[in-house]
Amino acid sequence: MPIYIQDCGFHSALGSSIADIHGCLKNECKSNMVKVENMLNDGKQTVVGKISEKLPQIPSNQAQYASRNNQLALSALNQIKDSIEQAKTQFGADRIAVVIGTSTSGISDGEAAFKNKLTHNTFPEDYHYFKQELGNTSEFISQHCSLTGPSYVISTACSSSGRAFLTAQRLLDSGMVEAVLVGGVDTLCKLTLNGFHGLEALSTKHCKPFSESRDGINIGEAAAFMLLSKTKFKRAHSTQSTPQVALLGCGDSSDAHHISAPHPEGNGAEQAMRKALDSAQLQAEDIGYINAHGTATPLNDSMESKAIHRIFANKVPVSSTKPLTGHTLGAASAIEAAIAWHILKYDLPLPLQKCQDKAEDIEIDLVNCTQKLKVKNILSNSFAFGGNNISLIFGVVND
Repeated sequence: MPIYIQDCGFHSALGSSIADIHGCLKNECKSNMVKVENMLNDGKQTVVGKISEKLPQIPSNQAQYASRNNQLALSALNQIKDSIEQAKTQFGADRIAVVIGTSTSGISDGEAAFKNKLTHNTFPEDYHYFKQELGNTSEFISQHCSLTGPSYVISTACSSSGRAFLTAQRLLDSGMVEAVLVGGVDTLCKLTLNGFHGLEALSTKHCKPFSESRDGINIGEAAAFMLLSKTKFKRAHSTQSTPQVALLGCGDSSDAHHISAPHPEGNGAEQAMRKALDSAQLQAEDIGYINAHGTATPLNDSMESKAIHRIFANKVPVSSTKPLTGHTLGAASAIEAAIAWHILKYDLPLPLQKCQDKAEDIEIDLVNCTQKLKVKNILSNSFAFGGNNISLIFGVVND
């Protein structure tokens, strides 16, 4: 049984309005991928996906939750606040869960506070370590939206918000709740940038997934939230004629090949994709597009290409949208789910992969020209450290 996506809020380097998001996805304008020179300890520059719009302030009655991460979360939540209120009316606040993926939480605020302590020998009066605890975000969202169902954060590095979708599916299937507010949020901080730089996985240029010259990732910041339920909303005055998009299936694996490197043959990635197909009761030919994890690191792109090719051959168009948003870490699954939602709901062209020098180890069919989705199902991959893998399938369902 499909899980209906009742609404979607989304804010990234693509922007926050539908016009901006669609303009970037259709290659009509550029996303906010910018060079920064003050984030890496060795002084080198890199490229990041950065939020350009001003973020909303945290309400004064929630001052203890004031952090950039929660401000970014709030900017996406505000886009779907009417749907959240509709869900509360229809299901009750105690029957709506909040499940969020993040990996940075309020770390950037902690970095600023520690810098203040080094300079002035004291932390700022409004700073508390609580702001960077992982559970902070789900607590903030539940309180802000007055939701009293289960509320927690999942943090499995770059698959965090994907596992939040899997958890949402299980909560709904179990009957514990009637709806789940699910998604992810991560903001830029020096800790993660320098960590990936220390692993020699960070590019100093705009990343090039699946290219012969690929040399690492760009990190980004973003938030995306969806409201999921098995029961459709009772919208008395709805004039919406756009397609109904649903979460059709989830697949996960944990191959634990290496603490940071993926399995070279993509065994765990393949297992996650096959489990997602089984969960959705679909075959390989039922997938119309794959949004690849596609980080632009040599090892990831190679293994993902092998895994995809073993299941789909080169019959399904593939691209990575990370050159448009940066790799948003714990939020990556959620924002790429949001991209899939926009493609399906608004019949957008598939995101292009501007790969002029496709590497010899890449066998998959990359999206290199303007084309529309022929089969209305999208598979989206996210793979994390420790072989923690997740694949999600979204599609258009009939009323």
